[in-house]
Amino acid sequence: MSSEAAEELSSAAEAEEEALGRLGVLATWRQTPREAKALLAGIFVNRLAGFLQIFLVLYLTHRGYSAGQASFALGAYGAGGILGTFIGGALSDRLSARTATLISMTSSAVLIASIIYIHVYLLILLVVLLVSTVGQFYRPAAQVLITELAPPGQLVMVTAMYRLCLNLGTTAAPLLGVALASVSYDLLFWGEALAALIYALIALVALPRRSPAAAAAPAAAAKSRSGYRALLADRRYLAFLGAFFLVCIVYCQYTAVLPLAITRAGVSIWWYGAVVTLNAVLVVTCEVAATKFVQSWPMRLAQLSGWSLLAVGYGVYAIDLIPVFLILGTLMWTLSEIVAAPTTYAYPGLVAPARLRARYFGAMQSTFGLGSTIGPIVGVEVFEHVGQQVWLWIAGVGVLAVILGRFGIVRDPSPTPTAPEPEPVEQLAD
Repeated sequence: MSSEAAEELSSAAEAEEEALGRLGVLATWRQTPREAKALLAGIFVNRLAGFLQIFLVLYLTHRGYSAGQASFALGAYGAGGILGTFIGGALSDRLSARTATLISMTSSAVLIASIIYIHVYLLILLVVLLVSTVGQFYRPAAQVLITELAPPGQLVMVTAMYRLCLNLGTTAAPLLGVALASVSYDLLFWGEALAALIYALIALVALPRRSPAAAAAPAAAAKSRSGYRALLADRRYLAFLGAFFLVCIVYCQYTAVLPLAITRAGVSIWWYGAVVTLNAVLVVTCEVAATKFVQSWPMRLAQLSGWSLLAVGYGVYAIDLIPVFLILGTLMWTLSEIVAAPTTYAYPGLVAPARLRARYFGAMQSTFGLGSTIGPIVGVEVFEHVGQQVWLWIAGVGVLAVILGRFGIVRDPSPTPTAPEPEPVEQLAD
């Protein structure tokens, strides 16, 4: 068969897959604009050097501060992240995603490097809060650009690629950080500052100055409520955020309750490391490939089926924490992440008015941060009172999230980056 004939067959097969809504990873990558590819590269570089949160406690105790002071600084970092995505959403909508990214990366680079030279605890605390705040401005901006730059019908797949970049960088960062810290803790901060500047350079050179959707926003904004007030009027999206908040509370229990429960059950802590590694490996290796098929599902089905698997996975732990149920439960909630996460993270871009898209993403990301902060506290407290039955409580919260999500998730939204602004949906029913 000639190369021309092979190319024609490949193009025909690709067109058929696209018509079915199941365009594969490589085909989607070929159709993805250069700007989106540059954005994904910047995300990966940024997360690859995400050392501060991982090593902050070790760094501060190394400098002579108490464990309590170090953990309080880590709490400040978490609070700044919640605030940062919220502010970043407004900043991206008001200015542009590119401008928000430049502000985020250049400011965080300076702040991260400054920690090396500050010796007053309260100032360190302030800088940690600031760097975590401004360092998250880019998150809503990145997802807005992905929504507007993704090939038509391929938003869920490109979102899966975005998550892959985040996960790969986050997985490799501790290993790279240990290597740098073994030489000098200062290298951690200089390395993360350099990565932020690299991302800023990518944004400056490759990202669009202003999207077509944003250019049309002022006229629409004059006719209706603006800012987060308009988001608060969208009762359906608020229901989605409530359901997502419950999902986040459930999801994070593998880092909070699971290690405690395994230890109390007399099972080797080795099994905890094994199941966490299993989750990370499966998500990194399987999520993008599975998205080829999941992206053609109705968005409500993809999210609710995934969230249901999350409840089932933690419910399996309630049977017993022997290895077979640890593995089975972990496989279930890992499958939940693989099925639901790309669609869930793409969802705000499909239901938000174009002028408010970054705020919708910012609200969702702040909800994730809030759930991930509150979840461990609540989970451990319940575990201390009810022991092994905590998994039934956690599974129940997961079921509640599915029920609330049924009312909050639009059945099958479509991306309309440059379309006229729809008014927020006021009713929860279809």
